[in-house]
Amino acid sequence: MTRIVLLEGDITDESVDAIVNAANSDLILGSGVAGAILAKGGPSIAAECEAHGPIDVGAAAITGAGDLSARFVIHAAGMPWGGQVSEESLRSALQASLELAEENECRTIAIPAIGGGVGGLSLQTCAEISLAEARRYVEDRGANAIVEEIRFVLFGEPAFRLFEMVNDAAKVEEQMRRLRER
Repeated sequence: MTRIVLLEGDITDESVDAIVNAANSDLILGSGVAGAILAKGGPSIAAECEAHGPIDVGAAAITGAGDLSARFVIHAAGMPWGGQVSEESLRSALQASLELAEENECRTIAIPAIGGGVGGLSLQTCAEISLAEARRYVEDRGANAIVEEIRFVLFGEPAFRLFEMVNDAAKVEEQMRRLRER
């Protein structure tokens, strides 16, 4: 069964099969998470992005991870270059990222708060959608899931605490639903 884990930290330090980049559809590594990936992972990631891009908003592409500890970087295109992330593009980009992780037999994946920074989406909405998509993956795949751990790596305590609060609220809601069904 797939675990959903919340951590505060720097996603570029994670030793996982794949880290997810909060990307734009042109796959240009600019600021935020993408800038950190470029700085620590090196220019080979940008070169692979240039060969892949552009892609559709809501899609994802996979590259090597350069000098990072991960094997792959999955670029989740939540917005066009210079644009903003929508709720639908976030859902679609997360789904595409998890599909790519499965296709490449990734057992562990680290995901940032896509759209919660440069993308202009409220962090609350980002947390609600991100965690809902992770739970949907767990429910849909069950014991057949290839991804064993979906790790949300949040930069800074406020982001971590907000994701934690949204996750706890969903757990309470699920418990209440089960009690009502008895």
